[in-house]
Amino acid sequence: MTLEDLGYNTRLEKCRKDQNMDSFNIGRVISEHKDRYVVKTDTNEFDCELIGNLRFTAESRYDLPVVGDWVAISEYDTGKALIHSIYPRHSVLERQAVGQTGQKQIIAANIDYGLIVQSVNRDFNLNRLERYLTLCNASQVAPIIILSKIDLLDAKDLKTLQDQIKERIKGVPIIAISNLSDTGSDTVKTIMTKGKTYCLLGSSGVGKSTLLNKMTGRESMRTAAISQSIDRGKHTTSHRELLVLESGGVVIDNPGMREVGITDTVQGLQITFDTIIERSQNCKFKNCTHSNEQGCAILEAVAKGEIDADSYANFQKIERERAHFESSVEERRKKDKDLGKMIKSFQKQRRHNKY
Repeated sequence: MTLEDLGYNTRLEKCRKDQNMDSFNIGRVISEHKDRYVVKTDTNEFDCELIGNLRFTAESRYDLPVVGDWVAISEYDTGKALIHSIYPRHSVLERQAVGQTGQKQIIAANIDYGLIVQSVNRDFNLNRLERYLTLCNASQVAPIIILSKIDLLDAKDLKTLQDQIKERIKGVPIIAISNLSDTGSDTVKTIMTKGKTYCLLGSSGVGKSTLLNKMTGRESMRTAAISQSIDRGKHTTSHRELLVLESGGVVIDNPGMREVGITDTVQGLQITFDTIIERSQNCKFKNCTHSNEQGCAILEAVAKGEIDADSYANFQKIERERAHFESSVEERRKKDKDLGKMIKSFQKQRRHNKY
C-alpha cells in the first residue's frame, strides 16, 4: 500500500511542504464515528481524535474532518494518533441537511467521480437522477450513471429506459449492471483508475453495497435479502466508509439517501440544465420569469419539443429549492449579525453602568 494508492498526488505534496508539515504523518480519513476518526496511512490504520485547538477553533462542520479528507497526524500510542490539521480539499460533495433549513451536510471530500446508482425497478426516477447530477456538477465531480438490477427487465425495455436517459441527460456515461448475473461488473472495474476516488450515490436498496462487494472481492459491506413485498434490497450500510481496491481506485460507500436536497448550487444547475440556461439568454425580457411571458425563449422551446417539459418542470422545482436555501442562509446570517449587535450593545451598556 502506498499513499498514491490512496489518492495522494503532487498537489498534496506541495501543500505539505508549503505549510511545513513534514514532521507529521499524512493519512486519509476512511471512516468517522462521532468525534473519532479512522485514518489510513501507507503503513497502518489509526484511531484518531482532534487536537484541542482544531476542535475549539472550528466555526462550522467544514472545519472538521470528513470521510475522504487528507489529514496531518502524529502517533502517540500504538494504533492511536492525533489529527493536527486538514489538507485543502479539491472537492466537497454536499446536500441540504435533512430537516434543517439552510444547513448543509457534507457527504464526502476529495471525490473525483460520482457513481449514481439507480435500479431499473421502482427506484428509477429521471428527476432524481438530475438532482444527483446537480450535486455532482456543483462540486466539479464527474458523474457516471449505473443502472442496477437489469435482470428485472428484458433487453427491449432496458434499451427504452437507456434511451429515455440519453434523451434528457446528455454526455453522461451509463453502465448497466446486474449483481445477480454479474453483467456489467467488469465494465465498472475497468473505469476505476489508480489514485482516483469514486463515491457511490443512490437510494437505499439499489445494490450499492452488493456492487462494492463485487468490486472489492470480499464482503466489505453487509447486505440483506431482497424484500419481495417492495422488490428492493434491505440496505444495511449505516455509515460512510472509504475502501481501496486492489485493482486500483478508491471507493466511498454511503448510506442510502431518501432525500437529495439542493443547496446554493448555481453552478450545478448551470451545468446540469445547460440547454435551458442557454435558451434563457434569448428571452425577450431580461427579467423574464420563464413562466408565462410572451417572448420567453424557454417556453417556446418547450412548446416545440426542443426542451423536455418534464426536465424543465424539474429545473423549476430545483431552482425554487435553491433560492429558498439561499434566502434561509441569508436570513440566518442576518439573525446572527443582529444577535452579535445585541451582545455588543449589552456589553457596552454594562461597562457604562459600571463606571
